[in-house]
Amino acid sequence: MKRNKLEKFKSEITGHLDILIEQKEDELDGKVTKWEEVLIHGDPEGLKSFAKLLIKIAELNQDENINLPIGEREHIHLRPNLELSASSVEVILGRIDAKGTGVFYKGYIPKINP
Repeated sequence: MKRNKLEKFKSEITGHLDILIEQKEDELDGKVTKWEEVLIHGDPEGLKSFAKLLIKIAELNQDENINLPIGEREHIHLRPNLELSASSVEVILGRIDAKGTGVFYKGYIPKINP
């Protein structure tokens, strides 16, 4: 199985880092609204190592990775009980812009007020 260039960064999460998805619900005037929240919690070391990983993937020149095909995006998996706490969900941290084209993926909807 081929691993992407960022796979070497997987062990850089140090300290304690927990990433969860919480289901929320509220009712107002008989109308129920549901949403999800992503919770990212860590001790100082865990949060700093996560921040460093974000910066590395942001500054990475995808065009220099000869193993990454044009139109693909660099990404890394952060897995429960390995890089993350055992209570975390699996997280895929990746670039939104494709190598060589800069195109964002099809499902991306930009924010209304940039």
